[in-house]
Amino acid sequence: MNNSGSRTTENNPHPELPCFQELLDGTDWASLATPYGTGESLPAALTRLLDLDPAVRAAAAKDALDGVTHQNSIYEATVPVALYVAAILNHPATAAGEHAHKADLRQLRHPTRETLLDWLGNTAYDADDETVAIGERHFDEGFLDACPDIRAFRDLRPVIYTAVQPFLTDDNTKVRDAALVTAIPLIEHHALTSHRNELADHAHRLLSTSTDRHKRDRTLDALNAWGYDISTLENVHDITARELRTRMEDHDSWWASNATGGYAEDPPF
Repeated sequence: MNNSGSRTTENNPHPELPCFQELLDGTDWASLATPYGTGESLPAALTRLLDLDPAVRAAAAKDALDGVTHQNSIYEATVPVALYVAAILNHPATAAGEHAHKADLRQLRHPTRETLLDWLGNTAYDADDETVAIGERHFDEGFLDACPDIRAFRDLRPVIYTAVQPFLTDDNTKVRDAALVTAIPLIEHHALTSHRNELADHAHRLLSTSTDRHKRDRTLDALNAWGYDISTLENVHDITARELRTRMEDHDSWWASNATGGYAEDPPF
């Protein structure tokens, strides 16, 4: 990759997000590994993310984003794609979504921006502190040395956050909620932890309006991890979901420690 994806100046020590066209033109995509080979087809797919036709954008999102992630893993090509996605978040084309036939269906549309934010958030969770902690237990504290692409993504969390932050107050509810859930794992970076209170305010808003199970769980987990009292924010569905997750985690933990292939005794019998 010819372009490091971020740049600093003497007067501004913080990384800046380059123009999306710079990223597209300055990256040696064909040299970057993906789950399915190399990234030589990525420039065309990434360019189509800004097409005027929403159907083309939707297909491009599948080609470009699914093409650099697989089974919660981050690859060489994932990092520059993440930077490109962050760089186009404010492009007017990403604000548009599926065609709506009635003006009152505006909030029911799915802006491309929402899709891009959701992907960035899922990728950030694949590189979050919990993922690293689990990896360290298996790699004898050498996980990030063995996974340089995860390290590279984690290092770029501040610059990605600067692209996500403006959408925390977007006019579109779906975009606002997606931005919040995306921002949560990004601010684990030591330079961003001061944003917790800001995100907590947005979290209260999401929890008062959203019924999305995934987004509510992510938000409640974050508030709890940050030391906020969530007892007044949970509804009956949240409590049921949390208790179910706890039972499943306990079962998985027991199975990992005690399972013998589904038999009551260790084979041979």
